[in-house]
Amino acid sequence: MTSEGRRRQLVTDAEAAGSARYSGSGARCARGHRRFAARASVWVGFPAGCDCCQTGTAQDTAERIGREAKRRHFQCRVEALDSYDVANLINELLVVFVCSTTGQGDPPDNMKMFWRFLFRKNLPPGSLCQLDYAVLGLGDSSYPKFNFVAKKLHKRVLQLGGNPLLPVALGDDQHDLGPDAVVDPWLLALWDKILALYPLPPGLDIISPDVRLPPKYTLHYLAEDSPHPDGGLLQPTAPRAVPSELHPFAARVVSNQRVTAESHFQDVRLIEFDVTGSGITFSAGDVVMIQPQNCPEDVQQFCQLLRLDPDRRFVLKPAEPGTSLPALLPQPCTIRHLVTHYLDISCVPRRSFFELLSYFSTNELEREKLQEFSSAQGQEELYSYCNRPRRTTLEALWDFPHTTCAIPPEYLLDLIPRIRPRAFSIASSMLAHPDRIQILVAVVRYKTRLSKPRRGLCSTWLASLNPEQGDVRVPLWVKKGGMKFPADPDTPVIMIGPGTGVAPFRAAIQERVAQGRRGGEGLCSAPHPGEPKAGVGAAEQQERSCLPGWERQADAGGGGRSPAVGVAAGRWSVALRSRGAFNSPGTVPALPV
Repeated sequence: MTSEGRRRQLVTDAEAAGSARYSGSGARCARGHRRFAARASVWVGFPAGCDCCQTGTAQDTAERIGREAKRRHFQCRVEALDSYDVANLINELLVVFVCSTTGQGDPPDNMKMFWRFLFRKNLPPGSLCQLDYAVLGLGDSSYPKFNFVAKKLHKRVLQLGGNPLLPVALGDDQHDLGPDAVVDPWLLALWDKILALYPLPPGLDIISPDVRLPPKYTLHYLAEDSPHPDGGLLQPTAPRAVPSELHPFAARVVSNQRVTAESHFQDVRLIEFDVTGSGITFSAGDVVMIQPQNCPEDVQQFCQLLRLDPDRRFVLKPAEPGTSLPALLPQPCTIRHLVTHYLDISCVPRRSFFELLSYFSTNELEREKLQEFSSAQGQEELYSYCNRPRRTTLEALWDFPHTTCAIPPEYLLDLIPRIRPRAFSIASSMLAHPDRIQILVAVVRYKTRLSKPRRGLCSTWLASLNPEQGDVRVPLWVKKGGMKFPADPDTPVIMIGPGTGVAPFRAAIQERVAQGRRGGEGLCSAPHPGEPKAGVGAAEQQERSCLPGWERQADAGGGGRSPAVGVAAGRWSVALRSRGAFNSPGTVPALPV
């Protein structure tokens, strides 16, 4: 069935359900007796493609709700909204939505299909009349549209007949205690409300917080002479379909060139990948997603701390029916592969990490500290220990050695989140460079009060790749970006790209030149503050701009004019602020085009 046919079928299902459950203006479904006859299962949904989710906040909160549901003997499913069949929503009885907001109040990319369906005008007002729901928003009050998605979702489900259990919760990153300042009391009120509607079965009590819940998966070690796992993220096999997060393409690294001078404070790389045979297509403004991995030194330290044999093979089995296995892990798998490609041991650990870790502690002092970090009262102390200095999970494990060596291996996937893919604006055009993807990467490195400098996982890994040392592969796939360039070549465009924000503009100019369009009437850098906008010599401009190579592109496209400082009135004009990676005169070489 085509995507349009599928959408029509979803609407037909909703209309049929609405007709059966809703009659008369303002009528409501009868709920009460059914609740007490049979307990509802809980579905907890969260978006998986937003800033809040790339850092794990939304998923971590959703999984916390899932654990609390299990303590109250509910059957519970925690799912990303992009993997949920939205047509099933009309059959749900009890749902908790965990929402975050991106940019200017837009829903996250991976929530958009769910969002579009829910806001169709032809959905009957009683479609969700049997649904009891609650909405938890995660946002940042420094943005104008604070928790806009959560507020709008709450209102829309109410319009469709849903029964709100509580007012929408608005977690705020700007609060001294973070979102937990709102989440903690809201969850207490939520469970009181849910248990009033769906009481515990006779003879059962809420499982005490002192009792450790079973792991999601059981881990079974294989015999030493069992076959080695074949396949993995970095095998250069041709995919059967267009690459995606579940099926990334192992692209060969063609080149890895530093484009800032060695003396410059910022290391910026121009990296090129060969995607021949992948089926990948893209245009200017699109984004490449890259799945990074941990460095071998950190993997070795982690295995030593937990007393794990990195070459030991195992298989995972779900502890409960209906639980799916991690999609990106081969079966069987080695401990080394698990830690290298899956467990994010370089992320800043969350409250839930210390809560689970406390159950394994055999040392009283360590257990007391872990319990403090996982309590509502200890969040300020946790922020000072973890968030402010950006302490990693691996470093936190070093600080609790007695507890760390007692961690059962089957709890590793509950304890440590998976490594999340990173997004990079594509800096090249397929027309100019067929079967190639180029990106500009600013290598993340900074100091905190900790003695060891902080390093970005993905940028540091990418910078370390040397294609001259052999066949180096990187798992990647392409997504549509939020930046769209005009289809009409006569539309005037002014581009302002601070630092590596120039990447999509580089792709756009390459694309226009390859199409034989006229180049920019001015490709230049913006003047430094206090400098005049005109009268600067070409040699001085060359020092301040990362675009000298682009002037040749302008000439090739028919522009043929000398660059002028400031933003020219041409069809393709580029201004780079003197900031970020390119703010030191005389240190930036020409960026290859």
